[in-house]
Amino acid sequence: MSLDPRAVLTRPAPEPEMTVAYGEHPDQIADLRRPAGDGPPRPLLIVVHGGFWRVEYDRRHTGPLAAALAALGHPVAQLEYRRTGQPGGGWPGTLSDVLSGVTALPRLAAAALPGQVAPARAILVGHSAGGHLALYAAARAPAAVGGVLALAPVADLAEAYRLDLDAGAVAALLGGGPAEVPERYAEADPRALTSLPSRTVVIHGTLDQQVPVELSRSYVAAAQAVGADMHLVELPECEHFGLIDPESTAWPKITSALRSLLEDQQPLTHRRRAGRTPEGRTAAR
Repeated sequence: MSLDPRAVLTRPAPEPEMTVAYGEHPDQIADLRRPAGDGPPRPLLIVVHGGFWRVEYDRRHTGPLAAALAALGHPVAQLEYRRTGQPGGGWPGTLSDVLSGVTALPRLAAAALPGQVAPARAILVGHSAGGHLALYAAARAPAAVGGVLALAPVADLAEAYRLDLDAGAVAALLGGGPAEVPERYAEADPRALTSLPSRTVVIHGTLDQQVPVELSRSYVAAAQAVGADMHLVELPECEHFGLIDPESTAWPKITSALRSLLEDQQPLTHRRRAGRTPEGRTAAR
């Protein structure tokens, strides 16, 4: 692995098989990757990229992650959305785009990849700001989301604003601070959402300099206190970008957590035959 953890952001990856549109704007699209092998259909994995919601960062930097997930036999969609710094980005376009994409992509992917996408709710894999968007989408569209793997998510927008993460990124997304636009924070901040997301595993590196691990600790503790099916996995010696790098030492933890989420998508009878009860959990929990 490169000594520069940011190298994954520009590492070449195989091109996706196709791109589908879930809206009319050029950024209302998703790249689809066909699962490797000839296994049974699996739920769609929707990768929601980060970059502090800014236009400078797009879905392409999640290419290595998405390609590695497809190599494991999963159908994968890399979701794009309008971002701050471009027309329609920020409030409310960024959030509405992700919600629309998450809702539409299982159907679009099933049509584009016949026989390879299971008729099941999607699993969201969101990193950083994409982790925030995945948590938001899961809380707002629970019928479309079967689970969330949130990697170093910006899970507390009010605190992220107070900390001035990435020099005003939250204010750029929502158009101000909690005192100026409280209704937007009530709508968009995972800490403020009363509707809980689907089963969620949050993974965060303790050496993260971009999104402090304390945001995940406080968010998960608050969610668990009101009954959320949520677990936090902290990775010592891991920083921000290793979580999306298949060549990092964090990768086995990522794939283990993903397996646990996918197992909960299986029919109850299948889980019982496999010796797993509805209450059973893997080591990731």
